[in-house]
Amino acid sequence: MRVETYLCPTSISLKMNIKSQLAKPFADYIYKGIQRSMRTALADQTNILQYLLKKGQSTQFGKDHLLNQVADHAAFQQAVPIRDYELLKGYIQEIKEGKPNILWPGKPIYLAKTSGTTSGAKYIPITKDSIPNHINTARNALLTYIATTGNAHFVAGNMIFLSGSPTLDRIGGIPTGRLSGIVNHHIPGYLKRNQLPSFETNCIEDWETKLDKIVEETISQNMTLISGIPPWMQMYFDRSMEKKGKKVGDIFPELSVLVHGGVNFTPYKTKLLDSIGKKVDTIETFPASEGFFAFQDTREEEGLLLNTNSGIFFEFIPSSEIFNEHPTRLSLKDVKLGENYALIINNNAGLWGYNIGDTVKFVSLDPYRIVVSGRIKHFISAFGEHVIGEEVEYSLMKAAASFNAKIVEFTVAPMVSQHQGKSYHEWFVEFEEVPQNLQAFAEEVDANMRLKNIYYDDLIKGNILQQLVIRPLKKNAFIDYMRSEGKLGGQNKVPRLSNDRKLANELEKLIQIL
Repeated sequence: MRVETYLCPTSISLKMNIKSQLAKPFADYIYKGIQRSMRTALADQTNILQYLLKKGQSTQFGKDHLLNQVADHAAFQQAVPIRDYELLKGYIQEIKEGKPNILWPGKPIYLAKTSGTTSGAKYIPITKDSIPNHINTARNALLTYIATTGNAHFVAGNMIFLSGSPTLDRIGGIPTGRLSGIVNHHIPGYLKRNQLPSFETNCIEDWETKLDKIVEETISQNMTLISGIPPWMQMYFDRSMEKKGKKVGDIFPELSVLVHGGVNFTPYKTKLLDSIGKKVDTIETFPASEGFFAFQDTREEEGLLLNTNSGIFFEFIPSSEIFNEHPTRLSLKDVKLGENYALIINNNAGLWGYNIGDTVKFVSLDPYRIVVSGRIKHFISAFGEHVIGEEVEYSLMKAAASFNAKIVEFTVAPMVSQHQGKSYHEWFVEFEEVPQNLQAFAEEVDANMRLKNIYYDDLIKGNILQQLVIRPLKKNAFIDYMRSEGKLGGQNKVPRLSNDRKLANELEKLIQIL
C-alpha cells in the first residue's frame, strides 16, 4: 500500500504542489534545447544522414545498396529507392526469423504491429537507438506545453492514456505488440504513478469491456489529463457521462489538458469540447509506429514542430509525383510553404527511403512546422478530381459551423452511375443531430468543395458530376461498423476517403431513415 494513503489531505496537497513546481524548471531546461534545435534544423538533418549511413553500411541492407560508397543526399537518392512496407517486406521477414544486422545493427528490441491496408499486419522495427524518439518526443510535447503556458498543475493529478494492450508476443525472439502498448512499458516513473487505467485493465483486449473498466477505475479520480485518439476519447466521455449524468468537466473539475493524435482533430473537436463543457487546452501530436514526427510547440501559431533532431532524416516528394517512377526527392532545405508533400523517412530503426503514407504541408519554415494534410491511399479520383482528406474535412466542418451542426464521424466514396443519371460523391455522415434542412447543408458542403478543388469544380460545371449527396447515418453507425470488422478501439481509424465502394456498401445498411 502506498504511503500517501496515510497522509492527511494537507500533506497530499503539499506533495502534489511540489511535484508541479519541480516540473517547471525541468520543462524550461528541455524547451531551451528544443529552441536550439529549431535554429540548427538543417545542420542536424545533414548530421543525421551521415550518422545513418555510417551505422547502416555494415547491415545487410547497407551492403545490398552499397551505403559505404554514399557520401551525400544526391548519392543516397541514387542508391536507395523509395519503398513502402510491401517492398521492404523481404528484409522484415528476415528480422522476424531472428536474423541480426538486417536493416540496422543487431536486432530490434521490439516489433510494432500495425494494421496494413494492402499488406495485412505490418511489423515495424523499433531499435535501442530509435526508442528514445518515441519516448522523449512524447515527453517533450508535454514539457513544451508546460514551458510555454506555465500550466504544470496537471502533473500532480491522474492521467488517462487510452492505449492498446501492453501484453507483448514474441516473433523471432523479439517482443511484439501495438506501439501504444510498447510505449506503455517506457512511461517514466514520475508519470507512471499517476497513470490510469491500471496495467491489468490495459491488458484487456476487448475494447468495450476495457472501456467499461476504464470508466469504473477513473470515474471517482482526480483526472487532469486525457490522451488518445479522438474517437476513442469521445467514447470514454460518452460512457462517463452516461454513468454520472453530467458533463465530463463536472466529473473531473481539474481536467485541463487533452493530448491527441492519429487523426485530424477538427471534425471531433466541437463534440469533445462540448462533452467536457469547459475550456481545456489541447496538445496535438504526430506519432506513428515508424516514428514520432512532430508535436505542437505553440498556442499562437498553426502547425506542428517537425522533429528534426531525433534520429530521423526526412525527405519530401511533391504529392503529384508520388506514383512516378523517379519522383523528385527534396531534403528539408528545399521545401516550400503550402505545397503537399508525401513524407519519406530514413531512421535509426532501419527504415530507408520509407513512404509512411501520409502527406504534409509546411505552414512555417522558421521554425519548420507542418500540418498533416491526408493519406496517400485515401483519396477519390474516380473521375480525375483527386480529392484529398484536407479538402473534405475543411468543406464539411465549415458547413457544420454555419449550420451549428455537430459531426460525430464521416467518410466519402464515389458513386459511379451505371445507368441513367450522373455520378456523384456520396458522403456518409453521422450527426449528433441531423440538420433540419439537409439539402441546404449539402449544397454548402458542395460549394466549399468546389472552392477547394478546381478539378471537382470543373466536373460539376461540365455536368460530368452532380452535386454531392449526404447520407445521414444512425447513431453509433461507425462504432457498429468498426465492431463488425473487429477494429473497435486501439489505434484503428475510419478512412475519410475511399476510391472504391467497399466501406460505402457496408455503411448503406446503416443509413438513417428521416
